[in-house]
Amino acid sequence: MPAPGESEHTAKLEAARALQTTLEQTQFRLVDYREQFDNKQSLLDGDAGQLFQGRAGLTDPAIVGVHLASQVAFLRKLKMQYLEQKAKDQYIKTIVSDDAPNINAEDNERLALANEQKKEALRIAKAQLAEKDGDVRTLAPLVEQDYNKAKALTSEASDLARKILDARLQLTRLRQAHPHPRLTVASANAQLDAQVEDMQKLDDELQGINATIDDVKDKVKEGAREVERLRIERADAEKLVRAGEADVQDGRVRGLYDWFTASLALHRSLHSLESFRSVSENELHLTYSITPTSAPDTRPRPIRIVLLFVPNTRQLADAQIEGLREDVGDIVGAHVQANDVPGLLAAVLSRARAGF
Repeated sequence: MPAPGESEHTAKLEAARALQTTLEQTQFRLVDYREQFDNKQSLLDGDAGQLFQGRAGLTDPAIVGVHLASQVAFLRKLKMQYLEQKAKDQYIKTIVSDDAPNINAEDNERLALANEQKKEALRIAKAQLAEKDGDVRTLAPLVEQDYNKAKALTSEASDLARKILDARLQLTRLRQAHPHPRLTVASANAQLDAQVEDMQKLDDELQGINATIDDVKDKVKEGAREVERLRIERADAEKLVRAGEADVQDGRVRGLYDWFTASLALHRSLHSLESFRSVSENELHLTYSITPTSAPDTRPRPIRIVLLFVPNTRQLADAQIEGLREDVGDIVGAHVQANDVPGLLAAVLSRARAGF
């Protein structure tokens, strides 16, 4: 037994189909009539046909109206000439005829009365014709509008009928693909509760992972500070080595140099250091190539750090950061005030790896 909603849709569908069939079977075809009017050939010959000026068809109603008015004026003149000529012929025939009828005043009055009656009938017929013409001109746009609206509604009803059939077919496929027992409200609620519990567990795990990440970041920062401290110590040691190379010839210098080169390469690979250049005694340029952890597949972003020191001291005076999306002036100010170069580098690189 079909559901109440399906029976209502079926009734509306049948009504739409009946309306479409009625519109298709009706003889009211405004579009066809317009095409017939456009394709109609002129059947007039002679002087009246020349008024069309060689036009084979009537396409514009305004032009047709102008031509019709000129034709009516021409035919009126032709009618008056015909009536005058006919009256003259009858008058001449009456005068020269031997058995001419006796026309008196009563005959003239009777003819005048009959003429007045005919004129009155003609006046009434013209008024009715004008009224009908006005009705046609008034109702034609309304009828055409109703016809276009009915045609649009018919097309919409056909589309809706097709969509209803598609929906029914899709519903049938879904019922065949998912046989009983289907998901009920109780089972859906139970599944929802289980998913909420799983999401809560995953949230707890995420918080634990975030805490672990924070610890690892702190350890990395400490390691970066330690590496920076070792780098400074290594620089001091290199200065001592270069100062002693002139006086002492030791075979271990090459091994120490190799160890230093390997340590420098390890440091550059760990911190993604691309290049470093000492412009002057108190200015150091560092260039890093950082890949954001949030988008590991993207291309590395160059980060350029310029460190300015107080001349002849190790006091950090200022730092310039290029390549970050956000302003890190507060971080630079805090580390410059604390003279914490490793902390500044670690904070900037951490922001760069976080995607800022």
